[in-house]
Amino acid sequence: MPTPQQNLAAALKELHKLQKNGRNVFSSAELMRLARERLVRQGFLQPVVKGWLISSKPGVAPGESTPWYASFWEFCARYCDKRFGDKWHLSPEQSLLLQAENSSVPVQVIVYSPKGTNNTLALPFRTSLFDLKEPKAPPDRALVRRGGLRLFTPEEALILVPEGFFTRYPIEAQVVLGGIRDASSLLRLLLDGGHSVVAGRLSGALRRLGRGAVADDILKTMKSAGYAVRETDPFADAQPVMASARARAAPIAGRLQAMWQTLRQPIIDIFPPPPGLPKNKKSYLKSVEDIYRTDAYHSLSIEGYRVTPELIQKVASGSWNPDKHDADRQNSDALAARGYWQAFQAVKTTVSDIIGGDNAGTLVAAAHRDWYRELFQPCVAVGLIPAHALAGYRNDAVFIRTSRHVPPRSEAVRDAMPSFFELLEHEPEASVRAVLGHWLFGYIHPYFDGNGRMARFLMNAMLASGGYPWTVIRVEHRAKYLSALESASVDLDIRPFTTFLAKSLRERVPEPA
Repeated sequence: MPTPQQNLAAALKELHKLQKNGRNVFSSAELMRLARERLVRQGFLQPVVKGWLISSKPGVAPGESTPWYASFWEFCARYCDKRFGDKWHLSPEQSLLLQAENSSVPVQVIVYSPKGTNNTLALPFRTSLFDLKEPKAPPDRALVRRGGLRLFTPEEALILVPEGFFTRYPIEAQVVLGGIRDASSLLRLLLDGGHSVVAGRLSGALRRLGRGAVADDILKTMKSAGYAVRETDPFADAQPVMASARARAAPIAGRLQAMWQTLRQPIIDIFPPPPGLPKNKKSYLKSVEDIYRTDAYHSLSIEGYRVTPELIQKVASGSWNPDKHDADRQNSDALAARGYWQAFQAVKTTVSDIIGGDNAGTLVAAAHRDWYRELFQPCVAVGLIPAHALAGYRNDAVFIRTSRHVPPRSEAVRDAMPSFFELLEHEPEASVRAVLGHWLFGYIHPYFDGNGRMARFLMNAMLASGGYPWTVIRVEHRAKYLSALESASVDLDIRPFTTFLAKSLRERVPEPA
C-alpha cells in the first residue's frame, strides 16, 4: 500500500502536468478526486467556487489574497470558455482598460454572452463576475484574444463606451487613442453605424491630445458621407496630458507618460521644496554612510528578512564569510544582508555622481543593473538562485503580495523601462523624480525579486538630486507604506504616498538596537 507521502507525490505529479505553460486555474474534472483532495489539504490548491481551483503554496496564511489576485484574469478566461464556449466577451469599458495596460483586479467584471443569465457569481475577496445576457453577439472581427480573454478591439470599444468613460478613465482613454495610427480604422466603424455623435466625441478627444490631423480626417469624411457632426471634448475637466501628434507603438509607454504628467502636480503641491545640491559633497556622502545600518535593517525587514544589527555589522565589517563557514553560506538572511551591503556601495557611488550635478535619471538608467547584480550576487555565488537570475528583466508574470495591482506583462516590461528612465531624465523636479520613480519602479516590477529594495534605492538617489537627505522607510510603517502604494497603483491617487514620503523625510530614525 502506498504511503501518504507517495500518494501526495503522485498527486503533485498529476498537478505538474496541468501546470505546464504557466497554468494556475483548473476545473475539478481535470484532477482525480483523491488527488484533488490531497492537494487542497496540503495547500497546493485552493477552491474558488464549486468545480474550480487555483494553484497555491503550502503555508499561505488563511485569508491571503495573493493566490486569487494572481489567478483572477486566468480564472475569468477559463471559466467563461468552459461555460459559454466562444460566445462571450468582456465589456467595452473593461476591454479598453486592459488594452491600455490597466490590469488591476476589478471589484466586478462584466461578461457579455447570449448564454448569460443576468446573474452574479460571487468570487473570493469580494470580487464577482456578472454574466449579462446579450441577445446578439458581436461579429468575430470586433473581438481579439489577449491572455485568453475575449476583448473588443480598441476601435470597437472606443465606439461603444459611453462619454463618461473619458472623464472616469482619462489616462486609459488617452493611451488607447494614442495607439490609433490614422482615421481609417475608426472611420469604417463610424460610417457603417452612422455614429455621428461618437464621431464628434472622438474627433474632439483626438484634437485635445494633439492629433488634429486625424480629427480633421474624421470630420471631413463624415461630412462627405452626409453626416452632420458636432465636435465635442469628452475629457471636459479631466485634463489629460497632451500627447504627441504621432501614434505610439507601445500602450505601456503611453500609459506611463500619461500617469506621470497627470500625477506630478499633486507631488509638487505636497512635497517640501528641495534644499538644493549639497555644497559639501563629502559631508553628504558621510551622512549616507552613517545611515547604512539603519537603512539596511528597515529595508530588509520590510521585505520579511529577519536581520539584526549584529548581522548587518558582521556583513559590513567583512567578517561574514560563506567560503569558510557553512552557517554563513546557508543563512538566507545573511545572504540578503550581504547583497544589500554590496548594492548600497554601488548606489552610494551613483549618488556621488548625482550630487556632483550629473543628470540623475541618466545615471540611474545606466547603474541600476549594477545595483541589481550586487543585490543578488551572494545568492548566486552559493547556488541559492541560478546565475541566469542576474541576466536582466523578468520573462514571466509576477504578482505583488495582497495587491489588486497586476504588474505589466513581461512583454511590456521591455517597452516600459526605457520610457520610465526617459521620464526620469526629463523631469525637472527632484520631488517628482523621487516619488514617481519609487512608485513606478514597483508598478512595473521589472525583476522577479528585489523590486522593493531597488525602488527605495532609486528613491534615495532621486532625493539626492534635490539635496534631500537619505530617507529610511521604517518597518513599523510597513502597512501604511504598502497601503499608500496600493492607492497609487489601483486608484491612481498619488497623494497618500507623497504625504507618507514627505513625513518620512522629516523623521529622525534611530539606529536599530
